[in-house]
Amino acid sequence: MPCLPLGRMARQAYNRREARGMVRAVNEDERPMNFADARKWMVDGQIRPNKVTDFRIIDAMLDLPRHLFVPADRMARAHADEDVPLGHGRVLMQPMMLARLVQIAEVQPGEAVLVLGSGSGYGAALLARLGGRVTAVEDNASLLAIARTALADTAALAPGSVQLVEAPPATGAPAGKSYDAVLIEGEVTEIPPAVSGLLAEGGRLVTVCRRPGRSGAAVLGRRVGGAFSMTEVFDCSTAPLPGFAPEPGFVF
Repeated sequence: MPCLPLGRMARQAYNRREARGMVRAVNEDERPMNFADARKWMVDGQIRPNKVTDFRIIDAMLDLPRHLFVPADRMARAHADEDVPLGHGRVLMQPMMLARLVQIAEVQPGEAVLVLGSGSGYGAALLARLGGRVTAVEDNASLLAIARTALADTAALAPGSVQLVEAPPATGAPAGKSYDAVLIEGEVTEIPPAVSGLLAEGGRLVTVCRRPGRSGAAVLGRRVGGAFSMTEVFDCSTAPLPGFAPEPGFVF
């Protein structure tokens, strides 16, 4: 029988025990964990010391149950200072990297936000916690199942604050809409014009771009006066997001 994502009832049980200050998993030493404490250690040890100064992001990362956005057998690793494997070649981004990307996006309450390659939904949840009206595009059914359950079981989010769309991230954004901010949640080799064209005037796009022969870099793109331009912000790298590689050219 194939393994299934942790069911909603089990996740709700985890949440209830967390609310009472009880434990819900064990770490590698078989000692019980308290995920509220783990989030505080994550924020104090990884987020605050690494140039994340937006207190809204800090508060959101303290509130959001990050462990619900990973497979059940990886909950004990959810707050580690590294990408957390989700399976299928995908990861939940390192906490500090995601926090800094979200910070440079400067999302304000009420803004329309698009997440491409939203995976298990944590990045979308973080942006929604900041007040964004979030559309999250993902085509992996297993990751979408985790996202649906985790979002439904996250008390820090208003119901319906994230709209999940099952479609290819590079091409599946809802037609006819423009966005104030776009997060591509993975490393890409290029920003397709069809994606940058989704930005409204003054809109921002953030992602990690792979640079040939060098490490990746977090980039901030802006649409100003109808033109799109990008600036490198800080060095980083993460797992590549399928579907964003350029089409190979013809070679004799």
